Amino acid sequence: MRRSAASHWLSQYRLGLAQPASCLQPCLSCPVVSHAARLRIAAKRRRRMRPFRSPHQHQASLSRSNDPIGRCVYTFEVISPQEISCTGNSTKSEMDEVLTRLTLLEAMVSQLIAGGGSGTGTGGLRYNDEYLQEAYAQVTRERNQLQLEQERLKTQVQKLQSTLAELSLEAERLRQRPCEQTNTSGGTLHENRPLRGYHFKNTSYQEMKAEVKKLPASHLIPEGNHSLTGCGELLSVGDPVLHRKADAITGKYGVWLQDPDPRGPYYTKNTVWRIDAVGKEVRQLFIYENINQFSKGFPMKVLVLPEPMESTGATVYQGSLYYQRRRSRTLLRYNLTSENLASRLDLPHAGFHGQHPYSWGGYTDIDLAVDEQGLWAIYSTSKAKGAIIISQLDPESMKVRRSWETKIRKNSVGNAFMMCGRLFTIASYTTPNTTINYMFDTATNEGQSIAVPFMNKYRYNSMVDYNHAQRKLYAWDNFHMVTYDVRLGWAGQGSS
Repeated sequence: MRRSAASHWLSQYRLGLAQPASCLQPCLSCPVVSHAARLRIAAKRRRRMRPFRSPHQHQASLSRSNDPIGRCVYTFEVISPQEISCTGNSTKSEMDEVLTRLTLLEAMVSQLIAGGGSGTGTGGLRYNDEYLQEAYAQVTRERNQLQLEQERLKTQVQKLQSTLAELSLEAERLRQRPCEQTNTSGGTLHENRPLRGYHFKNTSYQEMKAEVKKLPASHLIPEGNHSLTGCGELLSVGDPVLHRKADAITGKYGVWLQDPDPRGPYYTKNTVWRIDAVGKEVRQLFIYENINQFSKGFPMKVLVLPEPMESTGATVYQGSLYYQRRRSRTLLRYNLTSENLASRLDLPHAGFHGQHPYSWGGYTDIDLAVDEQGLWAIYSTSKAKGAIIISQLDPESMKVRRSWETKIRKNSVGNAFMMCGRLFTIASYTTPNTTINYMFDTATNEGQSIAVPFMNKYRYNSMVDYNHAQRKLYAWDNFHMVTYDVRLGWAGQGSS
C-alpha cells in the first residue's frame, strides 16, 4: 500500500510511530505532549506492537522510495500472522496480470497467423510446406492417370493403324483385281457396265465389283454360340432418347425396362416396369400399359414387393422380376402373374452391400441382366479380388449353370450389360462423352479393349440394361429414363 509522504506521516503519527518534524526525541519525551497523553500513546504503542513479538517472529517494516513520477513515498509493511494469502485487490492484481499475459499471447498468435497467410514466419512456412506437399501429391496422381490414359490411347491408336493398314491393302488388292463376268444360279449373264452419271476419269469415283458365289448358310454365321438371330458385333450406340423424368428425389436412380420374352395372360412386350431405387425400403413396382402411358406418368397398377430390393440391378424376364434382396447376396424371383415369390437363392461368394460395386457406388454389387442367351449375373467375389465374374443362371431356380472370370475390375467401370453372350462395360457413369471400353466373349473366354462411343447426357447413369427384343439399351440417367438404339453386325458384312 502506497500513500503520499504527508498522509502517511500523519497516520504514523496517530499510531505513535512517527515523530513531529520539530522534535528530534521520541514522542514520549516531547515537551508539547502532556503526561497523560504520553501514557495513552505508550499504551497504544504497546498494544499495536504486541503482535510482532509473537512466537512466529512476524515483523513490520517502514520503507521509503520514489514513485514513478518522482515523489517520495513511505511504505509500511506488516506480515499477517493468520492469513496465508491475500484476497480482494491482490487477487484482482494477479488476475489483471494473467489477463495481460493472455492478451500478449493472443497478439503473438495473431502475428503468427498473419505471417502464415503471407508466407512468412515458422507457422507460415509449415503451412506452405504442407500445402505444397498436398498439391504435389495431387499433381502426381493426375500425371499418373494421364500416363495410363496415354498408354491406353496409344494402344488403341496402334490397333486402329493396324486395321487401317489392312483395309488399305485390301482396297488396293480389290482395285488390282480384274473384273469377271459371272453367271448367277438362274443362268442369266450380267455384264459389268459403267454406271451412268459418273465420270470415271475422276479417280474419286470407282466402281466396286464383287464376284457372286454360292456359299453354304453355315459359312455366313461366325463360329461360336452367337448363331442366334440378330447377334453380332456392337458397331455403334445411338444418342439417348428421353421417355420420362422422375419428379421426386426417390427417382434420382432406379430401374425401368420391358420384358423381352413375357409369359402369362396379363402382360406383353409393351408393358413397362419401373422401380425408384432411392430409399431404405424399396418395395414399390409401378406397371404401365405401354410406353405412352409411361411417358405420361399413368401407371395401371402398383405392386408391393414382399421383401425390399437392393440398388439398380433388377431385371424382368419371362414373366418374373429378378432382384437382389437388401443387404444380402440373396436373389429373389417374383412371379408377376401370381404376385408371389417363386424362388430364392444365395449367389455363392458374391460380394454385396458395397463390397464390389460399380464406380458410382449405390450398392451395385450384383447386377442381373438378360440377353438372347438368357439370364445372367454380373458380380465379383473376394477370391476374384474385385474382377468381374459373369454367371449364367437358370431362370426357374436361379442356380448357376456356368461362370467366367474377366480381367477388368468392377469398381473401375461405371456400368455393364450383356448382349449376345458378351459382357460390355461402360468406362464412366458421369462423363458426358465416354466409351464402351471392354468386351468379354463367353464363347471364346477372351476379353479385349474396345472404344464404342457412349453418351451420359445427364451425367449420372446408374442403370444400363439391354433388351434384345427391342434392340435397345435402357438406362436411368440422373432422374431421366432414356433408351439408346444399338447397331450390330460383322466387320465387312453390313449391319442390322
